[in-house]
Amino acid sequence: LAPHFKKMLYDNALLVKLYLHAYQVTNKPLYRRIVEETLEYVRREMLDPSGGFYSSQDADSEGVEGKFFVWRPEEVVEVLGRKDGEAINKHYGVTLQGNFEGLSILHVAEQTNGEAKTGSAGEELDSLLQRAKAKLLDARSERVAPDRDEKILTAWNGMMLRAFAEAAAVLERPDYAEIANRNAKFILESLRTDGRLLRTCKDGQAKLNGY
Repeated sequence: LAPHFKKMLYDNALLVKLYLHAYQVTNKPLYRRIVEETLEYVRREMLDPSGGFYSSQDADSEGVEGKFFVWRPEEVVEVLGRKDGEAINKHYGVTLQGNFEGLSILHVAEQTNGEAKTGSAGEELDSLLQRAKAKLLDARSERVAPDRDEKILTAWNGMMLRAFAEAAAVLERPDYAEIANRNAKFILESLRTDGRLLRTCKDGQAKLNGY
């Protein structure tokens, strides 16, 4: 239930590749959604204006582990309104007692026999989740965000470049291809000297030979 709240670039790159390949094998929409939501997180939180990808996002904010990511039921209702808020609290297991130090980590708690809802009920739920996620994300952006490690590591960038490039091809997403191309251009122009790659870049200063 409880994740490591710290987000690592390489973990997300590997998750994208895994779920993308699973989607190709099974054609399950859930796996595609996980790919797209993970890449959207990377684009939103981990992409430098230069085209490089940052290394990680911390677990703590205001000195408290996970504080940025957890919810109280009344917070969800305040953001979404009573009807949608109560439905989302039920779906994501947000309770008064919580599941992590008195607060709630969102997780899919409402399923039947391990399967998500289908048909019109599934479409209605999908619509609700899309609305709710956008509003909750907007509300969460008002919180004190965790710090980021903004060094750009060539090896980890190569992993995420591949994730975006493969997803661009499989999902026919030219916006992903553009991000991959910008990243490749950044690596070749800013992390290479005398014909070899450098390992790391921070604040525009690249250094250390790659091996």
